[in-house]
Amino acid sequence: MGIWRASTEAEMSAREKAHMDKVRRFAAEGMVLLENDGTLPLSKDVKKVALFGNGARHMIKGGKGSGDVNSRSVVGIEQGIKDAGYEIVSGSWLDEYDRICVDCRAKYDEHIQEMVKTAGNPMIAFMEYFNNPYHDPDIQEISDADLVDADAAVYVIARDSGEGRDRKPVAGDYELTENEKKNIEKLAGRYEKFVVALNVGGVIDTKALRSIKGIGAVLLMSQAGNVIGTVFADVLFGDSIPTGHLAMTWAENYSDYPAYDTFSSQNGNVDDEYYNEGIFVGYRYFDSFGKKPAYSFGYGLSYTSFDIKTEDVTLDGETLTAKVTVKNTGDKFSGKQLVQLYVSAPDGKLEKPVKELKAFAKTKELAPGEAETLTIKAEVSSFASYDEKSASYILEAGKYFIRIGENAGCTHVVAAVEIENEITTCKLSNRFKIDTELNEISAKNEKPLTYDGEEDEKASAKILKLSADAIKTVTAEYVKEPAELNNTSSDKVTLEDVKAGKASLDDLLGQLSREEMADLCVGTARGGFGGTSVIGTASAVVPGAAGDTSSKLASERGIHNLVLADGPAGLRLTPYFAVDEDNKIIPEMSAMAFDFPGSDDAPKTEIKGEVTKYYQYCTAIPIATMLAQTWNMEVIEEAGDLVGAEMEELGVNLWLAPGMNIQKNPLCGRNFEYYSEDPLLAGMCAAADTKGVQKHKGCGTTIKHFACNNQEDNRMHTNAHVSERALREIYLKGFEIAVRQSQPLSIMTSYNLINGLHAANNYDLLTAVCRDEWGFKGVIMTDWGTTGGIEMEQRKFKYGSSNAADCVRTGNDLTMPGSEADVQNILDSDVSRAELQVCARRILNCVLECRY
Repeated sequence: MGIWRASTEAEMSAREKAHMDKVRRFAAEGMVLLENDGTLPLSKDVKKVALFGNGARHMIKGGKGSGDVNSRSVVGIEQGIKDAGYEIVSGSWLDEYDRICVDCRAKYDEHIQEMVKTAGNPMIAFMEYFNNPYHDPDIQEISDADLVDADAAVYVIARDSGEGRDRKPVAGDYELTENEKKNIEKLAGRYEKFVVALNVGGVIDTKALRSIKGIGAVLLMSQAGNVIGTVFADVLFGDSIPTGHLAMTWAENYSDYPAYDTFSSQNGNVDDEYYNEGIFVGYRYFDSFGKKPAYSFGYGLSYTSFDIKTEDVTLDGETLTAKVTVKNTGDKFSGKQLVQLYVSAPDGKLEKPVKELKAFAKTKELAPGEAETLTIKAEVSSFASYDEKSASYILEAGKYFIRIGENAGCTHVVAAVEIENEITTCKLSNRFKIDTELNEISAKNEKPLTYDGEEDEKASAKILKLSADAIKTVTAEYVKEPAELNNTSSDKVTLEDVKAGKASLDDLLGQLSREEMADLCVGTARGGFGGTSVIGTASAVVPGAAGDTSSKLASERGIHNLVLADGPAGLRLTPYFAVDEDNKIIPEMSAMAFDFPGSDDAPKTEIKGEVTKYYQYCTAIPIATMLAQTWNMEVIEEAGDLVGAEMEELGVNLWLAPGMNIQKNPLCGRNFEYYSEDPLLAGMCAAADTKGVQKHKGCGTTIKHFACNNQEDNRMHTNAHVSERALREIYLKGFEIAVRQSQPLSIMTSYNLINGLHAANNYDLLTAVCRDEWGFKGVIMTDWGTTGGIEMEQRKFKYGSSNAADCVRTGNDLTMPGSEADVQNILDSDVSRAELQVCARRILNCVLECRY
């Protein structure tokens, strides 16, 4: 049938159905019950539901941008409730909001189409669409006539965000609108059973929801993919149990977050981002600076209640083990409970946060009265802090208090590890010299959050003394300059020869010319409907995939291309396409990977012979933040396994996911793609996701964006000024954990600079730290357009772009999506054959892993 792996069957496949069933089964575990007076789950006598809110029909399955997924269908909230057998009685109000949205969308599309016609460069219109996507307007007020008789009412608040723009602390985004507040207050006064559901990918202000009397429950339903309505209905009526816990602190006020007024565009400066919080990010800040949040990191209620009891804490060598028994003390509902282990390190020459998460575990589903004893382990070496003066991770002398509880705001001291003399756990070298003066905050004169009895717990804590020889110092070894390989044999070596054992990879690399290797180290931006490459949808092999590596060496050297597709909430591909008998795609009979309005003036394709239609619908899984809210690595690995199966079926080699940057501030437009504010949780989630994907032959993940992609308003040209300690303990730690635990096939660098150096051209980041210190073996690639040409804004930037030659020099193996200019940049430089061979080797190893 041609070159395509997609199906020619138009009907929903068995794989689609099975994967949606899987998501339905585990997605509820990421929904977080924030408030509940017993209203949820709704009782069986509820038959009629009054449904309101902008998310009732216009719910958000996941964020905008490259993280979107083109599923065959999406089960909405209204549909999910109806499918569960309940009647929606507020249809006329929902119909009116539909009409408002249709008019608003038509005006937006007209604006984009006019830009396509008049801008000259269609990329300008596409960037406008990408950076300022369509958002539904504010909802209308609910009138007295709309308050029809119902057994219960549900109000769904939806918020979307996406790549290229950060959120704002304004009504309709971080804050509720006046109409939303009025509507919620009116419904709370009218219906005895009233639920507010938050269809959001990040934090919103909840003061109004906690102050309005009559709200029976608040459920963070999050954004659960294309079966979101079904999952929500399951939870609403008790067929599934929400067992999620927050992966980011929800503050009482936006202004409670550190650097709230300087983040991204909040101070008018998007060129320079000063990480003055240092290590005090998320709960580390709230605890240490005495700011009580609305909902703590790790917070989450249940339909039942639990008792958590620490049975014992022991120390064997450097392995700390806590035995914790959890009992379901309710008498009606089953549930799962999270248990977290934190450590409070002693202050010494290094300032420490009040506590840091070091381990966690979640119970199985416990029936009423059932108990389970969890075994939670942590290595004492992980308690170390980075000392810039000695360029080492150190454990300072003193007591390290062990805290156990259900969330960061509810822990108790259960033991203490005592260290008599300072221990160096890891000897490194400083690699990230600061390029400006930072004014890092200090908690030395602040009053931390505490609780009654804390000092008594510390005084009576079981003391576990660490043996002086329990931890051996690890000293990093850094590689030297590479040696050039040469093979003067007249017999041409191919990658098939290497695979068959007829030649070694050194033999092949020794024959490759600078020209051949430059082609190999630059992707090929081809395809796009009508012969025009659309950024992020440039694959010629799998329509809608983000791009391919070069296939110029396929015939001569047997080096076939790799296909790379976006994520992280599933694969983003063209859902269907049509080709003629020459396998030429017919745009007017095909969908687009992006829902771009485009122009009606595009020339029609000349169709040759018979037309064949193909289908490659993919499953939208829950967003990364929602997966993290499960705190269940088995669930996240299953989600990765699901994506890996679709990659294998459709011919995708590298999934450009998971995103795992730290949720530094709640306004980051891409937070929904990231797991958490905490690097341990983020790293473990990414590792689990990677393990699931890489179960499948020829499939791998691309953890991203390496590193400090923590804002979107000027992500391509911003300079992140950050201390070495904060980098190593907060912003790089999750990547380190993912690399050490799962060895992903690839890593994607971020656009931004770090202390004056582009991440894509940063030898210390990519080679010294990632490869030499952590042992990463895979391919490192750029984000799309890092070397310039697709700027998000048409203006002059303070900082420029990276370049392909420096990518090779520093260990960034692959420049994507690639251009002839990038190839020429390498060839015109003094990049040596040896440097090219190092990058080419890693790409060839990946091709061997994925294509043979």
